[in-house]
Amino acid sequence: MIVQAFLRWAETARAGDRSRAADALGRAYLHAAMGAEERKAAGLAITYLLDDPSPRVRLALAESIADSPQAPRAIILALAEDQVEIACTVIARSPVISDSDLVDLIGRGDGMTRRLIASRPNLSRGACAALAEIGDEPEILILLESGTALITGISLRRIAERHGQRHDIRNLLLEREDLPSEARHMLVSHIADTLLNCGLVRSTLARGRIEYVGREADEAATVAIAGTTSQQEVPALVEHLRASGRLTPSFLIHALCLGKADLVAEAVSTLSGLGERRVRPILATGRLHAVRALFEACGLTREIAAVFVEAVLLWRDASAGRSTADVCGRLIERFSGVAGQHPAVSDMIQMIERRHRLEMRFAARAYASELALAA
Repeated sequence: MIVQAFLRWAETARAGDRSRAADALGRAYLHAAMGAEERKAAGLAITYLLDDPSPRVRLALAESIADSPQAPRAIILALAEDQVEIACTVIARSPVISDSDLVDLIGRGDGMTRRLIASRPNLSRGACAALAEIGDEPEILILLESGTALITGISLRRIAERHGQRHDIRNLLLEREDLPSEARHMLVSHIADTLLNCGLVRSTLARGRIEYVGREADEAATVAIAGTTSQQEVPALVEHLRASGRLTPSFLIHALCLGKADLVAEAVSTLSGLGERRVRPILATGRLHAVRALFEACGLTREIAAVFVEAVLLWRDASAGRSTADVCGRLIERFSGVAGQHPAVSDMIQMIERRHRLEMRFAARAYASELALAA
């Protein structure tokens, strides 16, 4: 009878009075001792308030029940799709909203709804994945700035694919230790493209020089990333490089000269179609003709494969401590006299020599920096 009287009163009461009554009714529903019939009637009254024409009334109801795990789920979900201020109250606070509800709201809601969801603490993997898939820059920034969101490597990669050109998102991604290597490479490529396409570079360097610098920087960055990649992540990185056309002979010889064994083994396995369990023993201890056949199975000519075979033998000696680690320098000495007989080999050795000079300059800079720091 009390609820019936409330409903009759609500038809003529002012909005301010109705909002205070909505707050009281919501709190009474959650905390007051009621019988089954009273609770049912109170639930119907709360449901009736969802259609109140005044946003003040619906907001008062939302604030009264938003924090409670006992709040009626149907009421909470209805309020979550109300006007922004009302939806904000329940989306940001209600423990009743499940992960699947959040995913549905992300798909159906607007940018404000997605931003509210991204700001929720301890956001689930599923909700993070949905935001990564369809979220725009503002909600992605909120998600990445959250210290508790459970973002998987797959979601991070998707964010890199969709928003890697945005410098603020890119910076937040690069700061993460759990960023997958292939996603890190995508972001480095975006940085390189941005630098090479800026007006100062284009007005200073010729087009051919810009393309050359871009290729050199991309390969150097890729090898550097591979050097910090865990063995579990190497297959995904190699597949990314293969799909983007970056598993070139130039890249492979660069990685081999620098002793990136895991990367080279996975790349050769991918290109040759042989299992990694077969490739690794051949690279580590296989005879000369087996190593040459392995690289020829990757599509290399016999002349180019011979350079790779020699690089493998030099790498083995360096790994075993039987020689210096300067694989590039010794490879240049070995083929400098015969490179002119084969144009492809000559190009390969010239490329190795350019890389060797570049590595020497990097080493000199690092040495100078260490001396400066020590001083």
